[in-house]
Amino acid sequence: MHIAWLGKKSPFCGNVTYGREITNALLDRRYQVSFLHFSQEESKKTTWPDCPEVVLPFFYKSQIYTIPTPKSSKILMKSLGKLKPDVVHASLTLSPLDFRLPEICEALNLPLIATFHPPFDSKLRNFKSSTQFLTYQLYAPFLANYDKVIVFSRLQQDLLMKLGVPQDRIAIIPNGVDPQKYSPGVSYVKSQFKAKRLFVYLGRIATEKNIEALLKAWKQTEMGEGVKLLIVGDGPLKSSLEPFYGPEFGIHWLGFVADEQQRIDILRAAEVFILPSLVEGLSLSLLEAMACGVACVATDAGADGEVLEDGAGVVLNTQGVTTQLNTLLPLFRDHPEITQLLGQKARQRVLERYTLSKNISRLETLYAQVLRKPSRFPLLGQLS
Repeated sequence: MHIAWLGKKSPFCGNVTYGREITNALLDRRYQVSFLHFSQEESKKTTWPDCPEVVLPFFYKSQIYTIPTPKSSKILMKSLGKLKPDVVHASLTLSPLDFRLPEICEALNLPLIATFHPPFDSKLRNFKSSTQFLTYQLYAPFLANYDKVIVFSRLQQDLLMKLGVPQDRIAIIPNGVDPQKYSPGVSYVKSQFKAKRLFVYLGRIATEKNIEALLKAWKQTEMGEGVKLLIVGDGPLKSSLEPFYGPEFGIHWLGFVADEQQRIDILRAAEVFILPSLVEGLSLSLLEAMACGVACVATDAGADGEVLEDGAGVVLNTQGVTTQLNTLLPLFRDHPEITQLLGQKARQRVLERYTLSKNISRLETLYAQVLRKPSRFPLLGQLS
């Protein structure tokens, strides 16, 4: 089977990681994959995945959204016509091109699957006035024209159904990790920072990640000598926060860590992983920490609370995160037996529900389903 994958290779974000992991896994299972993505021609060559590439021109690209040039849809249609894939799978990049994909693929008689990533607040507090809700409202009518839409959780499915996407068009296939690669193991990182107990945040330093709530709680709690907090990641708030929360409080800013093995070493050294987000989809960083046997604390934003439910971790309310952490941080500092038990339960949850291998098998089944499905608009290709 030949899959045309439309996704992102830069700048680094969860969508990039998702595309890399899924396409590499498909290649390992001997599928043919072509990778179509927004890029400048001179930066076309990258180290992953090992498959043919098509670059689409753009005016602007960020971690959040992409603005293509007017030529991009024509290049995409011409490329798909030449490639003749069996299935088109779009890991949606929040681009105007997302809305044209059903029309393009129907004209070429190609089955079309989308993975819909945008984060949300699972409790929908003030959600209807938020940019996240506007994104869901904007996309829902177009997602209804995809053959299948992949989401990561029941909550995301329910939200799209309320906005009019038929249930039979939605497939729940959560993010997954490789538990052989992301696993407990020996790490040098704790000794590097002279830490007795190590806490970690890994993600963007941005408003929606609510990182300042964690920093305030850490500073107020006075965790003491030998207890360190590593902040791994970059983003627009880093320069304004770092001067006020530094090594004098046991906080160390590592910036963006590109090397995967280095990120794994950081997670293996940690006792506790904390994700205080206001909105989320399904955090890959959270799943990676869980697979490494780290005790995890996350808000109930997006599907993260669903991942940690029933004792696989500690779930925080998105309101009052600092107050909740003021209680939890000393508890985790002083009781290693608690973090050890939570770490074991976290890894077990990943093995049960969130392995990459199981999720790729679900994806294979979905591809087979859409290939058996007759065209929903048999005359559209003739009329366009």
